[in-house]
Amino acid sequence: MKFLIGDIGNTSTKICILNKKFRILRSYNFQTIKMYRGNLLKKIIRKKNNKNLNPVFLFSSVVPKVLINLQKRLKFTKFKILEIKNLKLNKIIKINIKNKKKLGSDRIANAIGVKKFKNCLVLDFGTATTFDVIKNGVYEGGVIAPGVKLSIKNLSQATALLPFINLKNGQNSYGKNTIEALNAGFVWGYEGLINNIIDKIISKSKIKYKILLTGGYANFFKKMIKKKVVIDPNITIKGIANVYRELI
Repeated sequence: MKFLIGDIGNTSTKICILNKKFRILRSYNFQTIKMYRGNLLKKIIRKKNNKNLNPVFLFSSVVPKVLINLQKRLKFTKFKILEIKNLKLNKIIKINIKNKKKLGSDRIANAIGVKKFKNCLVLDFGTATTFDVIKNGVYEGGVIAPGVKLSIKNLSQATALLPFINLKNGQNSYGKNTIEALNAGFVWGYEGLINNIIDKIISKSKIKYKILLTGGYANFFKKMIKKKVVIDPNITIKGIANVYRELI
């Protein structure tokens, strides 16, 4: 038996096929906008090496319209899609916030994916840059900051003369031209933002956290973070896999 799970983000969607031990066999990555075409999921299902799938698929999603669209596309098949927030997640992790319905599924999945570490801080460099706090195995909340790529894109679109740039590492001085100045602003700005938020969380909790990074800019900013960090590109998927294994 194999299992299909996925994470629908604002920018990108990741779909994984898991083996019977809930380890990743194959991964498929798409721009989320393309997921409105339900045939992408059906193509994955029909692949020869994806036979013998459990008919229940499990997703985390922060884009409800995409999830609903995929569910409709599978309506007259043997397959069905569940969203992790529709399951009894309190059996897996305690969530210590007032309105759980407004908490993003990806952030819940991240917390479940790392809860074995007991005290953990997850930085996810997605469309937004999120910091999630797991203390004594309990999800305690976190911080949401603007995403790196989205911030660069918004600045470029809102100005007539500032271009979109791809960040470059090794920024040792302020800029001598527009590109260098922009690069310095974003690299130094996010370096300060990341370290400051980590310091604030640690000083408030007075706990030593294991710090894990995931998402697109994890490798880029790893060496700029003052604390010891570990990169895991599959934290969210691991969390969804844990939910599937324990609740379905």
